Amino acid sequence: MLGRTVRLSESAAVLTVVLNRPDRQNSITSALLADLHHALDRAEQSPTCRLVVIRGEAGIFSMGMDLAEAGTAGAGTDELAENGAREFLGLLRRLTTIGRVVVSQVDGTAAGGGVGIAAASDFVYATPRSRFSLPEALWGLLPCCVLPFLIRRVGFQKAYAMTLGTHPVGAEQAARSGLVDEVTDDPDAALRRLLMRASRIDGATVADTKRYFDQLWIISEQTEAAAVREFGRLMSSAPVRRRIADFAAHGKFPWES
Repeated sequence: MLGRTVRLSESAAVLTVVLNRPDRQNSITSALLADLHHALDRAEQSPTCRLVVIRGEAGIFSMGMDLAEAGTAGAGTDELAENGAREFLGLLRRLTTIGRVVVSQVDGTAAGGGVGIAAASDFVYATPRSRFSLPEALWGLLPCCVLPFLIRRVGFQKAYAMTLGTHPVGAEQAARSGLVDEVTDDPDAALRRLLMRASRIDGATVADTKRYFDQLWIISEQTEAAAVREFGRLMSSAPVRRRIADFAAHGKFPWES
């Protein structure tokens, strides 16, 4: 059963998933992850669905982890933090294995985990005003779960620079790096062109393609375990707990302390 964090619309071959937490800038929670999994279940159960499109509205794709929820949920323990990382990584992994073509349609801001969802998608279509950033280092964190998927798309150095630089990357620059497949004022037209080809490919062939390419890349159980452990360690550190607690209680960013 879907909750309230996403909205779905369906045509014969396309399931569109709209991230629906506008008051929280489509930030990622356990409930949102569960709803995304339910949406993917629905896509897999449909014999006609070929494309899953994920998008936001009002200039926000997703701002990544909901820091306010993390702060109030007691995320300062290894177990809670690792469980959250495992849930998020599981969603990214599923996007790269599901037998449907996954498209992230970005119109505006994608940050942190939002970049992860885009990076794990098969195609990313972005409008010219879109921006992509990894701000985690400002909190004393790292985009642990995002990086294996981002490196797969853009390479080591560009992912490294985004992590340490923290500043937003524009749509055109993201396209040059490989994070974005097409910059367009009309992403729906890009989707229609993709659908013309994708509708002719069996879902099993999509899954086989993803499975084979997965064997050619570095993401493994060991990589995933390392990402979860590191995220848990960082989220459990006293400085990070303090910064997140300040934000949850007072809306205060680390650089404002």
